[in-house]
Amino acid sequence: MSTPAPAARAPDGPTRPPRGALALAVLALAFAVGFAGFAALGAWQVQRLHWKHDLVARVDARVHAPPVPAPDAAAWAASTPGAQEYRRVLLRGTWLPGRDTRVQAVTEAGAGRWLLRPLRRDDGSVVLVNLGFVPDPADVAPPVDGPVQVTGLLRLTEPGGGFLRRNAPAQERWYSRDVVAIAAHHGLDRAVPYFVDADAGSAAQAGRPWPRGGLTVVRFRDNHLGYALTWFALALLVAGGAGRFALEEWRIRRHWRDHGTREPRDAANGNAGAGGR
Repeated sequence: MSTPAPAARAPDGPTRPPRGALALAVLALAFAVGFAGFAALGAWQVQRLHWKHDLVARVDARVHAPPVPAPDAAAWAASTPGAQEYRRVLLRGTWLPGRDTRVQAVTEAGAGRWLLRPLRRDDGSVVLVNLGFVPDPADVAPPVDGPVQVTGLLRLTEPGGGFLRRNAPAQERWYSRDVVAIAAHHGLDRAVPYFVDADAGSAAQAGRPWPRGGLTVVRFRDNHLGYALTWFALALLVAGGAGRFALEEWRIRRHWRDHGTREPRDAANGNAGAGGR
């Protein structure tokens, strides 16, 4: 009794047939999307790298520039917050007593509180001044009477609170320097939407040894080059995988083109000879 002819395959060659057109199209699209996506992410990180370096240069220039008058409401409205942040500014006015706010802080001096005190300027506006770090527990002297002058760095408000901790004004628990919330809690009318980190000399006017000013950390995370290299490496891996797949598919197709049409005929001839015997 004759046996059926075996499936066509090339000796010592690939056993699977070439993939169909639809499968090839889907795989090619997947490789193309993966490569384009990873390459785009890498290019975006390169753009972020240039932006970050430009930002650091601009902030460094502001920090070391001579102090300028802190912006009033009109000047603030005419600018953008990013153009004002970390600018070295000068304030003149009088302290508003009995409205200090202590905000949780962790600094190089340890864990404690930032001491924020409102300063009313000659134009009637109010600026929250971060006089610096105060450890827990520690007392500070009450504000001095009369005009004072403060220099420091302009900082943007920090709304909401800290990580997983919301500000609780009613309990006097503050985890961020939220200017709007602090001003509303203390009834500070005409408060500007920023605060000023006082330098060491200005903070010393409030008493010694605390608060300790001049502890502002001007540091920006700059991991964009590493991220860019990672994304580009993944794009190259996808491209390498696509090339290896294409080479394998080409070899399979060549093998089946060279041997696939001859094997069934050879197998059939062999079966016929076996039946004749």
